[in-house]
Amino acid sequence: MTKLSVNINKIATLRNARGGNTPNVVETALNIERFGGQGITVHPRPDERHIRYNDVADLAKVVSTEFNIEGYPNRKFIDIVLAANPAQVTLVPDPPGVLTSNAGWDVIAKRDFLKEVLQEFDKANIRTSVFMDCDAKQIEAAAEIGAKRIELYTEAYASHYHIDCAKAIAPYKEAAELAQKLNLGLNAGHDLSLENIQYFAANLPNLLEVSIGHALISEALYMGLENTVQSYLRELELAAYAQS
Repeated sequence: MTKLSVNINKIATLRNARGGNTPNVVETALNIERFGGQGITVHPRPDERHIRYNDVADLAKVVSTEFNIEGYPNRKFIDIVLAANPAQVTLVPDPPGVLTSNAGWDVIAKRDFLKEVLQEFDKANIRTSVFMDCDAKQIEAAAEIGAKRIELYTEAYASHYHIDCAKAIAPYKEAAELAQKLNLGLNAGHDLSLENIQYFAANLPNLLEVSIGHALISEALYMGLENTVQSYLRELELAAYAQS
């Protein structure tokens, strides 16, 4: 079954809006694990507008499932990840002022830079993932420079799911099949929700992990966090059943 990693950036956004430590990021992460979540994702940005660098250190001490840190690999980010020693680091090509992740890497153009970063994390035994569009040549380049996994950027799928779900999923299926041929592990994330997650996971071979934050936390405002996490787990279980 595809694993669910919950991105808790939005919990930090709410906390930062008022100051203090409510809601508590660490407590939320521990509750997500208790409710069945199989991973915790954070994406610290240079302005610390949501997850702060000290949050990363605090979470590293207590997360017992898979801890995934994603972000742009400048020197400060690299050092923070090495200090936290998570299970996985996901490299995302975010420029400093971007609102949210909005494109995959141009691995071909950034080949030497990314290869050096991947090697540094490899030496620390931290599994690497690279945020990618469904571009065959770019995915092949990611395999060539030593990425262990790729994370497919799923905004296009989510945007077109209600228009034509089969057409929306088609490029992702092709990318997943290519990743399998290249021995790349496969993750996915961005705008996945309770409405579209089951169809997505059921139609992608060997989808190891989805990272979901904005939709899950928003849905939890109506449904409660425990119910929402477990609803995602049920959708992923149904997807796995559909594949069997």
